[in-house]
Amino acid sequence: MADTTSTRKLEEFIPAMLAKDTDTPFSKEDWIYEMKWDGYRAIAEVNKGKVKLYSRNGNSFLSNYPDVVDALSKLKVNAVFDGEVVVLNEEGNPDFQKLQHYEQFRNYPLQYYIFDLLELNGKKLYSTPLIERKKLLEETLPKDDVIKYSDHIEERGEDFFEIIKQRNLEGMMAKKKSSEYYPGNRSADWLKIKHHKSDEAIIAGFTAPRGGRKYFGALVLGSFVDGKLTYIGHTGSGFDTSLLKEISAKLQPLIIEKSPFAEKVKTNMPVTWVEPKYVCEIKFTEWTSDGKLRHPIFLRLREDKDIKDVNTQFINANKMEITDTVEIEEEENIEETPVKKSPKKAAVKEAAPKKEVLKKVASKASKAPAKSEEIKKAKGAKKSEANKPKKTEEKPAVKDVVKNEKERIYTFGKAQVKATNITKIYFPDEGITKGEVLEYYERMAPLIIPYLKDRPESLFRTPNGINQKGFFHKDAGDEAPSWVKHIPLYSDSVKKDIDYILCNDAATLVYLANLGCIEINPWHSRVKSLDNPDYLIIDIDPSDNNTFEQVIEAANVVKQIFDQAGAMSICKTSGASGLHIYVPLGGKYNYDQAKDFANIVCMLASAQIPEFTTLERSLTKRSKDKIYMDYLQNRKGQTIACVYSLRPKKGATVSTPLDWSEVKSGLTPQAFTIKTIHKRIEKKGDLFAPMLDAKNAIDLVSCIERLGG
Repeated sequence: MADTTSTRKLEEFIPAMLAKDTDTPFSKEDWIYEMKWDGYRAIAEVNKGKVKLYSRNGNSFLSNYPDVVDALSKLKVNAVFDGEVVVLNEEGNPDFQKLQHYEQFRNYPLQYYIFDLLELNGKKLYSTPLIERKKLLEETLPKDDVIKYSDHIEERGEDFFEIIKQRNLEGMMAKKKSSEYYPGNRSADWLKIKHHKSDEAIIAGFTAPRGGRKYFGALVLGSFVDGKLTYIGHTGSGFDTSLLKEISAKLQPLIIEKSPFAEKVKTNMPVTWVEPKYVCEIKFTEWTSDGKLRHPIFLRLREDKDIKDVNTQFINANKMEITDTVEIEEEENIEETPVKKSPKKAAVKEAAPKKEVLKKVASKASKAPAKSEEIKKAKGAKKSEANKPKKTEEKPAVKDVVKNEKERIYTFGKAQVKATNITKIYFPDEGITKGEVLEYYERMAPLIIPYLKDRPESLFRTPNGINQKGFFHKDAGDEAPSWVKHIPLYSDSVKKDIDYILCNDAATLVYLANLGCIEINPWHSRVKSLDNPDYLIIDIDPSDNNTFEQVIEAANVVKQIFDQAGAMSICKTSGASGLHIYVPLGGKYNYDQAKDFANIVCMLASAQIPEFTTLERSLTKRSKDKIYMDYLQNRKGQTIACVYSLRPKKGATVSTPLDWSEVKSGLTPQAFTIKTIHKRIEKKGDLFAPMLDAKNAIDLVSCIERLGG
């Protein structure tokens, strides 16, 4: 029997991958289309009959949905699933209100629609293309009354969305067939398209902003119901900074002390009330049974509307429980823990017995979301075309020079990069052009991509060449081609999500070079485990008065300490004036552990050569005769020039991996350049390859013990 005792937030869980919003349905052959279920997102982990079931934020659902847990416990596989828990109403459609108050509607069928398979019998499938994961999922799930396979159609998204609208359902999910699964991240490979409604609402107040937001957090909304101004919801979505500022300026003169609502509204955040004057248009999905807007999003002010014309006819004011606490947030509520309330007098009519409801649902099979005849027809409409073999191999770039000889088209299969200003001089002393930099990265792509794949990129752009100041640029932006993968990650410095580019193929690498990225700067960790770096780095960074011979000596001292610890290490030139020493971690440890171990090694090394090394980071406090032993590179989000990256330095140097036998007197970084690197690789091969070999990953505890820790 499954363990159903846990109801608290789990300490360890797999956060769900999230989708981005879009308003317009579309049809593309490399996308699939699914129902957007109106329920609670739920991850299920099944291992030898034991079950974990939790929300996308890690709140346990075990005690909430015992029927789902029991069904999962009977599966004959060990797996991790992603899906949605829903309650079906008499029409066979998901009913969020009944799910939200499920303790009152237990006679209605509860189902877990599963749309993704993340792990199966010990094999992790996160990097497996979605279409293959879904095929495995369909083969894995048995026929069951509670656990359901969430079907999809291919190519015909617009037709499918018409079915959604006809049935007045929540919306549609569009997903790239090739999409990988990125836990806890919002990706443009998954899009949600809601079937929205809109209406007018009266602005009755606002809450204070939180985080990095300015002016206000959310607008408190009302409407006249039976002649009384009544609370109908709040919205913190749909605003940009300029709109927040504009609306705030209009509301400030209207501030009043008391609530304008006829009845008392309790909120979980302080509200600044305003005189009801302004009308706004709100996009939303439905009216809830207690008279609130579901998923409200601000569209625009309607200054042409009078507040007396805003009358809501869809709700019954007598049934509104306006003394309940209203949860006000700046954005759409992302926590999906069901509300637990005791039954109320104003409950809905007695639910039909479960068996009868199931019969009704079964009798409407042609309308049921996952089994509709319309979906089956849509899936089969282009069967002959779908069965044609599709080439997925990435071809070498096909290059076409445009007539004016300043542009070049790189074609990688379906991806195309229009390279501009290719005759611009990037390295004046050497006469090396932007076009030659693009040629370098196009040629080096097979070697360099494994060290970039799935790692967020911090772009350092020098679009006017190395003699002009460069700048960091992290956000992919709206102009990035659709085939460029990117991932949103929250930035503490700017207090918002930044779309980091993932350089996963040659096309993206050439695209970055065309932006002016002479050097490439990836994170030390990959998107599936952002807190766990694949390697540790010590950056031996000389000051103005240090010689490179001292850098070499410092590197060898560090190497001896790693040897004593039993840790393999690889040295590479920085491409500038220093050396970088890497140690493989295999993603087994977090950044703090990596940083602490690097700190120990740097302290031991500096103690041996204190006359010309230091751990002092501050340039103002550091002597110009001291090499900085930089262990702080081992922090989340920190980047360093990638192996085989060009550097925007005189000589067009390349950050090059070395054999330790080369790290001796006479070594010079200027020997490794855009013009010499190819012959070196032909002779030496890829000296950096052992860094990503899992069998080389160190045992950190053993290493520290060997150093006397």
